[in-house]
Amino acid sequence: MFSNPLISIAGQDDVNEIVRLLNSAYRGESSKKGWTTEADLIEGEIRTSDGQVSELMNTAGHVFIIYRKDHQIIGNVNLQLHGDRLYLGLFAVSPVLQGGGIGREILKACEEYAHHIGIKTIYMRVVSLRAELIAWYKRNGYMETGEVIPFPDDGKSGKHKMKLEFIVLEKKLTV
Repeated sequence: MFSNPLISIAGQDDVNEIVRLLNSAYRGESSKKGWTTEADLIEGEIRTSDGQVSELMNTAGHVFIIYRKDHQIIGNVNLQLHGDRLYLGLFAVSPVLQGGGIGREILKACEEYAHHIGIKTIYMRVVSLRAELIAWYKRNGYMETGEVIPFPDDGKSGKHKMKLEFIVLEKKLTV
């Protein structure tokens, strides 16, 4: 299914490693080594937990795609089937490896997976203040839909340092 042999579908044995990667890419000092950090927007060291990732992995229509190099997960994404669209979330690349093309390879794998299951649209939510990240997604074919969604400060993934909201981006895939 995937053209890159380093990319595969994750299993339950990968949960702990995925959680470590997500937390290191989004939160705390380690995330500041990369350009996709949310540490300046959200306090804390925890983005997600083993229980949350395991629950997503066990939900019908949900998969985690992983990029593994030298027996270590260095990138991942969660894809969720929502009707006739595929939601892309929990996308992370090791902060020390960002900017090397791994993210593009994972996006390509998302499109390959979408084609495999017959889906023609991938969408995501991105914190609206993340201009550099939004620009990167746009360079990779994603467009703003105009939809804005509040980012609730529910305490599950850290305390917000300011009011945050998401914008929705989507990409229509060609056959």
